[in-house]
Amino acid sequence: MLERLTDIIAIEGLLLFGRAIVLVALGLLLASLSARLTARALRRRLTPQLLQLARRCVFYGILGVFIAAALAELGFSIGVIMGAAGVLTVALGFASQTTASNLISGLFLIGERSFEIGDTIRVGGTTGEVLSIDALSVKLRTFDNLFVRIPNESLIKSEVTTLSRFPIRRLDLQLGVAYKEDIAHVREVLTGVAEANPLCLDEPGPLFIFTGFGDSALEIQFSVWAKRENFLSLRNGITAEIKMAFDEAGIEIPFPHRSIYTGEVSKPFPIRLVKEPDGEEDIHRDTNNSDKED
Repeated sequence: MLERLTDIIAIEGLLLFGRAIVLVALGLLLASLSARLTARALRRRLTPQLLQLARRCVFYGILGVFIAAALAELGFSIGVIMGAAGVLTVALGFASQTTASNLISGLFLIGERSFEIGDTIRVGGTTGEVLSIDALSVKLRTFDNLFVRIPNESLIKSEVTTLSRFPIRRLDLQLGVAYKEDIAHVREVLTGVAEANPLCLDEPGPLFIFTGFGDSALEIQFSVWAKRENFLSLRNGITAEIKMAFDEAGIEIPFPHRSIYTGEVSKPFPIRLVKEPDGEEDIHRDTNNSDKED
């Protein structure tokens, strides 16, 4: 009799466990389907970040309900489980302060919306496209196709530049021309280059700034505006166009010069070429009143 009762209890336990497994599997299926339908329905109304957040809320919400039903089917008390989960969460929070800090920082990042999925950001020396903003970290894909994970706490404490936030960007070119050049002519040539380039915007127009007198050049900043998607193409092309325009206009782009002085402060070091009897040229230098062969 006891053996039969034990067998019945074992069979009932297996049936309960089977029902729980079915409930969890059904929950996974419905949660996945509901998350996809939610994303499809709200795709045009929400930003990519909010859309991803909505999908996750729907998925884990439905899955949590079915997991709770499965535990109840196995005889667990939901109230006791929730209480234990709360105590465990507090204990884990104290044990892992870094994780808790990243979780809170992630909430600030999502709420602040300084960048979203699909934006291009620069954090320190890393620049890349935002793939996801998760509870603990932000995932980036760099321009050379590397995957970078940055903890949320680091982003909150660092300076983050969103390169794709606004529809247009300004390209600043630092140039130098020889002291003999006419600044007005240089400005005219640069303006002509910008007007001839179809990627440069007419509004805002090009900006010409004389920044100062350098060691060997008149220093200039020339700035042009472009649409965000054309920025890299403009930066790669306009520099070559400026070089060609300067060559055609006879404008010199100087390089640093050095003068050597000996003895007297204001008198440069004299050098002259002397013809040798065999036809070879030798270099001599004059110092004071005598010539010494070099």
